[in-house]
Amino acid sequence: MSAYEEFGEQPEIEARNLRIMEALLFASEEPVDLEAMRPYLSDGADLDALIDALQRQYAGRGVTLVQRGSKWAFRTAEDLNFLLRREQTDTRPLSRAALETLAIIAYHQPSTRAEIEEVRGVSISKGTLDVLMEAGWVRMRGRRRTPGRPVTYGTTDAFLDHFGLEALSDLPGLEDLKGAGLLSSRVPSSFQVPLPFAGDLTDEEDPLDPDDLGDPESDDESND
Repeated sequence: MSAYEEFGEQPEIEARNLRIMEALLFASEEPVDLEAMRPYLSDGADLDALIDALQRQYAGRGVTLVQRGSKWAFRTAEDLNFLLRREQTDTRPLSRAALETLAIIAYHQPSTRAEIEEVRGVSISKGTLDVLMEAGWVRMRGRRRTPGRPVTYGTTDAFLDHFGLEALSDLPGLEDLKGAGLLSSRVPSSFQVPLPFAGDLTDEEDPLDPDDLGDPESDDESND
């Protein structure tokens, strides 16, 4: 049974909903939130059932429907990625400081700048965080309920999409990191890979202030 045939009560309406959802996903350059598609679908459309049906329809094909955090997107099947590799010019790899900062935020989020520096053991420049936010991989989450109310940082759905992760729980674990040679095989038995917080604000965070999207830490001029 195809995805278009599995809805029994209103097959024509649901088939149209599936086509609309399919078209919206194909037309979007970025992963799409299900709720963003609701205005284009029939009243009372079951978004979860529709996306499940569409995902099954594309299972095993050259293009598959994947989840990236709370959003969805069509992506080339992983086993066919080699067919689409192309030379890219003028690409600038992230600096070591940016890569380390991104890794710390990914595993320790929500993290403040001071917490990132504590893990790295050195200070970070504001420019390092700016680069990660301009790439769309890091965002300001809120403000910590501590003196000074420092900004907290976390990763984005674009981060998940770029690294092919469905959720933060898919980040490499201890054994994966050892296998990749990123951790010594003789790390202390008490060593644990942090579990990142993937939800909304924690009890220790306040929402961002209206002017935070401008320059939340302009008074901090430390250098990397």
